[in-house]
Amino acid sequence: MTAFPDRKPDNDCDTRPGSGGRRGAQTGVVSGRLAGAKPEIMRLDAGDFRFALAMGWRDFCAAPIWGIFFALIYVLGGWLVFWALTAQGQLWWTLPAAAGFPILGPFIACGLYEVSRRLERGAPLDRATVLGAIFAQKDGQIPSMAALIVFYFLFWNFFAHMTFALFMGNVTMTNVSQSLAVFMTPAGLGLLVFGTLSGALIAALLFSLTVVSLPMLLERDIDYVTAMLTSLSLVRENMLLMLAWGAFIAALLFLAMLPGFLGLFVVLPVLGHASWHLYRRAVAWPDAPPDASHQTQSA
Repeated sequence: MTAFPDRKPDNDCDTRPGSGGRRGAQTGVVSGRLAGAKPEIMRLDAGDFRFALAMGWRDFCAAPIWGIFFALIYVLGGWLVFWALTAQGQLWWTLPAAAGFPILGPFIACGLYEVSRRLERGAPLDRATVLGAIFAQKDGQIPSMAALIVFYFLFWNFFAHMTFALFMGNVTMTNVSQSLAVFMTPAGLGLLVFGTLSGALIAALLFSLTVVSLPMLLERDIDYVTAMLTSLSLVRENMLLMLAWGAFIAALLFLAMLPGFLGLFVVLPVLGHASWHLYRRAVAWPDAPPDASHQTQSA
């Protein structure tokens, strides 16, 4: 397993961001985040992903209130969409409601990353600092990432409608919510196969661009394009493992949504915390202090 190299901080200076030590002076600190270093992409193995999940569970158990708080936003959103579709029959609600997820998602993720980062450093988890870290992202690169994700979501929605029209445009339609027989026709089967494959490709690209770029933007003062390219390089370097990780996340989230979205109260924060620790294992910064979680494992 290739992981973080053993990097020891200087004994005569504090290496935490903003501490004023030599390492902080060399790289500079902008809005509490380090800047000026070039990341190194690490080779991962299955043990790194098991470790990230174990650390994600540890962080959730250490601060369950924060995990439940951030997951509640998604659970309430899921209930809202379900209510609009079933109880009210308001199909037009689904697009604006679903669009809220990619808008809020990066900020909610940053909240979970901040909790893991503070647990890693032994820092307090008071409301002012955690929520303040999220609020501070409005002046950084996270809004640009959120806008890009929303654009991606809208393109995905348009592509799905276009695909449906191309395959099913000449087919006599029935209410698909009452009868799924139309999907058993040659055109319907073609739609399912093409839609599944193209949807998986689109999802894999978005996953590749964001898997470590969001925690990177929280920790480092870099532009979102650099963060996305670094994330893409990580996936390219560890293609099979990273795609398997993405499929695992998708399957786990799908299962968590089945019992009335209630599974998200556990699965979402655990995966969020795990994503932070995977980022710490996968991207090495030459000016960063040692990964506390990695030292714990080594010990």
